[in-house]
Amino acid sequence: MPYAADISRTNPTCFLFLVDQSSSMQEPFGATSDKKKAQGVSDAINRLLQNMALKCAKSEGIRDYFHVGVVGYGSRVAPAFGGALANRGLVPISEVANNPLRVEERTRKMDDGAGGVIDKKFKFPIWFEPIAQGKTPMCQALQFAHQMTSAFVGRFPNCYPPLVINVTDGVATDGNPEVPAVGLRKLATTDGGVLLFNAHLSAKPLRPVEFPDREDGLPDDYAKLLFRMSSPLPAKLQEAARADGFAVTPQSRGFVFNADLVAIVRFIDIGTKVAATVR
Repeated sequence: MPYAADISRTNPTCFLFLVDQSSSMQEPFGATSDKKKAQGVSDAINRLLQNMALKCAKSEGIRDYFHVGVVGYGSRVAPAFGGALANRGLVPISEVANNPLRVEERTRKMDDGAGGVIDKKFKFPIWFEPIAQGKTPMCQALQFAHQMTSAFVGRFPNCYPPLVINVTDGVATDGNPEVPAVGLRKLATTDGGVLLFNAHLSAKPLRPVEFPDREDGLPDDYAKLLFRMSSPLPAKLQEAARADGFAVTPQSRGFVFNADLVAIVRFIDIGTKVAATVR
């Protein structure tokens, strides 16, 4: 399948994030980081939502090239946007842009141009909060994603295929997630099947395995399971990964294992660099 459909206001695509919100997400990203996994993932997705809104900003306003959703799964499986978007599933990017839960003032270290470092303040919109409680009902989350993307494909049958990114730090506690993953990937538009990418978070000081092209060499059966659940990278996303320094092949999949926060940010960024032209 080509994965080459143009993206426009009349033929948008969608991005759906499935975020593990189990109690283990309270753990930090490794011994050298004080940022909890739940907070790191929340920051990465909130930053991405802001960048998507900016990409769609034109002189007359935000154009709805994308519909976006976040589903959390832990003590419950439900849409995770807060504020005015609470309980909403896939939301047009213009509504996302105009309805943050709040806007925080944060600081980052910046070069002062004279050999020193200064704290630079910046505005950071928040759409969804970090939560860490309960188990890991990944099968239910994938089934929920199937319902949401099926409805979207029904509305836009010729669109660039929806992308679902599942971010988790643990094993599913409600069955074998490969079964609903196969069902999700079988959904298709005229441009290709729904894409499912998986990112496994780690608190261990291990080197991430990024965009592998085979099961052989993966560290354990769980890594192999997530690999099988993941879609191959479309050609244009292969190009994006190569441009970012990854040695990918036509068999590489949208999958990262033992990821730290840096790897998660890069993974999400590459995954959302859709292959089509935005018009």
